[in-house]
Amino acid sequence: MMTALASCYAAEYQTVVAALPGQKLAWLTALRGEALEQFSAQGFPSPREEEWRYTNVSAIEKKLFSPATLVTASAVDSDWLKSYQLEDAWSVVLVDGHFSAELSVLDDLPENISVMSMADALAKQPDKLEKYINQAVNSSEHGFVAFNTAWFTDGLFLHVAAKHVLAKPIQVLHIATQSDVLTATRTVIVADEMAEANIIETFVGLDNAYLSAAVTEVFVGANAQITLYKMQCESEKAYHFGGIYVKQSRDARFNHHNFAFGGLLARCDIHTDLDQASECELNGLYLGIKRQHIDNHTRINHLKPYGISRELYKGVLDDRARGVFQGRVIVAEDAQKTDSQMNNRNLLLSSDAEADTKPQLEIYADDVKCGHGVTVGQLDEKSVFYLQSRCVDEETARNILTFAFANEMVDKVKIKGLHDRVLEQVLIRFPQEGVEKSWL
Repeated sequence: MMTALASCYAAEYQTVVAALPGQKLAWLTALRGEALEQFSAQGFPSPREEEWRYTNVSAIEKKLFSPATLVTASAVDSDWLKSYQLEDAWSVVLVDGHFSAELSVLDDLPENISVMSMADALAKQPDKLEKYINQAVNSSEHGFVAFNTAWFTDGLFLHVAAKHVLAKPIQVLHIATQSDVLTATRTVIVADEMAEANIIETFVGLDNAYLSAAVTEVFVGANAQITLYKMQCESEKAYHFGGIYVKQSRDARFNHHNFAFGGLLARCDIHTDLDQASECELNGLYLGIKRQHIDNHTRINHLKPYGISRELYKGVLDDRARGVFQGRVIVAEDAQKTDSQMNNRNLLLSSDAEADTKPQLEIYADDVKCGHGVTVGQLDEKSVFYLQSRCVDEETARNILTFAFANEMVDKVKIKGLHDRVLEQVLIRFPQEGVEKSWL
């Protein structure tokens, strides 16, 4: 039965469908139609669904967000944009869900690297896109994926040819400038055999209320390596869903660093399927203040033998913020010799803050090494006392320990420009008295 909101979106969809990219492609229109039917039947996810039990998105259902209109490059504040654009990187800029060639910086890209908007890729390389879109994730995953598949207005297609190593990172900068709009983007990243690339997804927005729904599908070829960074610092009034779905070939390596700072309500899904001897590392830091709700959901599927996975997520929550971590590792029957470790650590700075954590191991093989650990607590009073005994006042001592807890994850970023911007976001969100940036 179609929900009232889904019915409104279905009616709105008919007014914009003709302008969506790829409408002349039979396979894509069929895919979009199927996804729209799934969303119309299910709507957005509900806490009745096990993987959404801690996150209620009913606030999104109180308003119909319409696709954003095209904004000219001149309408974007250049100083504000440059504060997020990394200097030593190629930059792809998506404004309100639409690719902007004027704001992007793609000079001197190597010939064996293909970077183009999703709209252009669907027009110029539709057969190639058919092999990838909805192959790392299915629209039936949940309502947000179905919604994105039906509604995406643009995005990015990035293809790194075999044996090529990118000399510098590629930044995909999503910026939201309008109020009460929907920005839905679809990104496909492909690294062929023995290729290597660093990619940075950055989500920022002006102080408006809007809905951001982004899906990224990543395909890592045999013995290739992709390191993907995500920094989400959306508006405090915004709603954010970001899904990253990965297929790893044999001996492939995938590393992900997830920094979740913004949004009134934000959810990030990271799912990866590992082939034989594949490796993945998932790191995350989420900072919640005021009444923010930040949810991170990870799923690591070990499908073949000799896979290795490492996962460490840390959360710092203040005021009435709520952080959610749901980590799931699945070891298939054939995935012998799997080595997997998962840890989630949460620091509560307020008695009103809340952390919900649910680590899961599903092991169907008998020759594996798997483990997980979880901590939720406040600052160690003995450590605070120790610093006080060294002539540090209590407030400064607490600030130092809080930053030290978070900075472990910041230090994992090896790209200096990104490291500095992540650190700035950490410093913005918590008291700085007694803490010098140079210490960190």
